Amino acid sequence: MLKEFSNIGMGTFALLKEKIEEELNKLEEKGKIKTEDAKSFLKSLEEKGAKEEDVLKDKIKSSFREIMDELGLATKEDIQKLKEELQSKD
Repeated sequence: MLKEFSNIGMGTFALLKEKIEEELNKLEEKGKIKTEDAKSFLKSLEEKGAKEEDVLKDKIKSSFREIMDELGLATKEDIQKLKEELQSKD
């Protein structure tokens, strides 16, 4: 599920980036912005997007952990610990 959210975010970002690139290209053609400025802006936008994606992933993971705790659901780690305990008793 987290991967799906991430894919949606990346798809949205890719679409937004494409539209921004189109607008920057139009500004370049009209001589209203330098090519190097446009490239610099896109790079900073990509970096900021990557950071925001990481922050969002962390928030979603944290929310899922809280929900699992509230529901009392076992995690992979919990199950692995139980397996190890059972194997050590044999």
